Amino acid sequence: MDLVFWEIARASGLAAYAALCISVLSGVAPRTQALSFLAHNRAVRALHDWTPWIVIPAALTHIVALVLDATARIGVLDVFVPFLTSYGQLAIGLGTISVDLLIIVLITTWMRRRLSNNAWQWWHRVSYLGFVTMFLHSMLSGTDLTSPVIAALSWASAIGIGYYALERLGKALNPARIRA
Repeated sequence: MDLVFWEIARASGLAAYAALCISVLSGVAPRTQALSFLAHNRAVRALHDWTPWIVIPAALTHIVALVLDATARIGVLDVFVPFLTSYGQLAIGLGTISVDLLIIVLITTWMRRRLSNNAWQWWHRVSYLGFVTMFLHSMLSGTDLTSPVIAALSWASAIGIGYYALERLGKALNPARIRA
């Protein structure tokens, strides 16, 4: 039975990672100079708004499958508190941190109307850190990254997100360039 839980954990982990990549890319890329023409595209906006509804159940399935898998030895406390596992502390701890950060992003998104726009934007930017920790988690503990296709897609997504995030950061740090 543990093999079934392991396969469910692998598939749901990949699904959560892919959906998060799509969500972050569709959120950051249209706000860059190169792809600003997509900023008002309804399909891109819907993609960004609705992919978290794939991330949430996929991540929950991933976590539950690992908790139920006796071989994985992941306890309920390990799900919320990083670096407690008896093995793979860094890799699994990064996964825990990514889930914690994504929970924060989701809760603050649901509370958006109660927050100032500036506060909400800062909390929403935590998703970049959530992506980085999930990427590192997948690199360090993901067994499917030995597949060239999955590895290529994963690295391409990470490079794209990194590029667009740095472009936005550069724009934010150089407001004079925006006005010119």
